[in-house]
Amino acid sequence: MILISLTIFIARILDVSLGTIRTILLVKGRKGAASVVAFVEITIWFLIVREALAVASEHPWIIIAYAGGFTAGTYIGSFLSEKYISGTLNVQVISAKSEELIRAIRDNDFAVSAVDVKGLEKDVKRVMLFIEINKKDLNKLRSIIKSIDERAFVIVNESKLVQNGYFQRQI
Repeated sequence: MILISLTIFIARILDVSLGTIRTILLVKGRKGAASVVAFVEITIWFLIVREALAVASEHPWIIIAYAGGFTAGTYIGSFLSEKYISGTLNVQVISAKSEELIRAIRDNDFAVSAVDVKGLEKDVKRVMLFIEINKKDLNKLRSIIKSIDERAFVIVNESKLVQNGYFQRQI
């Protein structure tokens, strides 16, 4: 019974992790890769569900292994997606310290565009910065922003398509 429980636990980790990756691939528009992942995912799921249902009523550990595998698979799938699925982010920053911020961002080789904006306080000049970055660079950019303007208003969105322009200067 321990071997069956362990098998179900590990298989659920696999199929749920694959489900997370499949969903992310679909959102990013990678239908072909998502379809291949879906085939493997559902094959594992079908085989494990069949096994679990055959013995679950006699052995409650099977239910715990099934649920535990689902839980662990959700965590591992999200970790894998953050680590291995690349993507781009659009960062918008509204700041009253725009000149310093633009200089610091460009000094760190990020591309940035700026537009004047009006906030609640009409007498304070504010600028909205548009920065397109690779997902892996978010923490670096956030540190730069925070070091210049802790009160900056920051919005981060995933980009589905980026055309033309550049992210970082090629050194």
